[in-house]
Amino acid sequence: MEITAAMVKQLREMTGAGVMACKKALVETDGDFDKAIEVLREKGEATAVKKAGRIAAEGTVLAIVKEDKTAAIVEVNSETDFVAKNEKFRTFVANVADQILASDAADVDALLAEKWNLDNSKTVKEELVSQIAVIGENMSIRRFVKINTDGVVVPYIHAGGRIGVIVEASTSVINDEVKECLKNVAMQVAALNPKYTSRDEVSEEFINHEKEILLAQIKNDPKESQKPEKVIEGMINGRINKEMKEICLLDQVYVKAEDGKQSVSQYVDSVAKATGSDLKIKGFVRYETGEGIEKKSEDFAAEVAKQMAGN
Repeated sequence: MEITAAMVKQLREMTGAGVMACKKALVETDGDFDKAIEVLREKGEATAVKKAGRIAAEGTVLAIVKEDKTAAIVEVNSETDFVAKNEKFRTFVANVADQILASDAADVDALLAEKWNLDNSKTVKEELVSQIAVIGENMSIRRFVKINTDGVVVPYIHAGGRIGVIVEASTSVINDEVKECLKNVAMQVAALNPKYTSRDEVSEEFINHEKEILLAQIKNDPKESQKPEKVIEGMINGRINKEMKEICLLDQVYVKAEDGKQSVSQYVDSVAKATGSDLKIKGFVRYETGEGIEKKSEDFAAEVAKQMAGN
């Protein structure tokens, strides 16, 4: 019996198995859909195979801290926001965060290859595949960061896991006031999404590139281009400074400042003075669920035809 692309597409939609797995099952059963489904079920093809090809752009970010000194932040993705709120999914994410906290893995591949702490008979990857089968959607451990510090690290989760932040600081004092300050700074990071902690992190290459763009903008303006060179230079430096106040955390206006003028740096300094510490922000990590992931719709008929034509 001839196995058509339409038949493969139908079986794929019925079982969630991969294109070639569906084709092989139909060939093996001479086009009998009921038997083909049984074949796929017996081989385990009707669980995570298809799911692994689907776009997982939803999910959650979780940040956890141990004894103020060690922190982990992780993004785990799912296909839908509905599953991201599922208790089984969130339990898995929490277990992954605990795994990272106890791990020396430098990247996701190394983490996936580790033994799963809750069951050493399987790897983290095998547990992930198992959860995909149970939960019913494609999932992925996308990225993570682990921080060990001799200062203090504080987490913040916004909108139920849509955005996660950890802020690291050096300090001679660790108390509720210091932690509250860092939580406020983490909330600032979540809300305003700075690119850098301070101007010290901004490269000369970036500054020079921005100056070139600003100079080109001025030259293209009939009025501004006629101004003296020193005036133009001052305009460019002024605009660079304004940009730094937007992209550098410590230069940003502190969102909870009563006068609307206090910078984050000035706010941290005021807390340091009040607590008798040398509190300084060392850095931050900010994850937003799904950022940078292209969400696309799949043309299953075209995909089936393409794969069958090539095999």
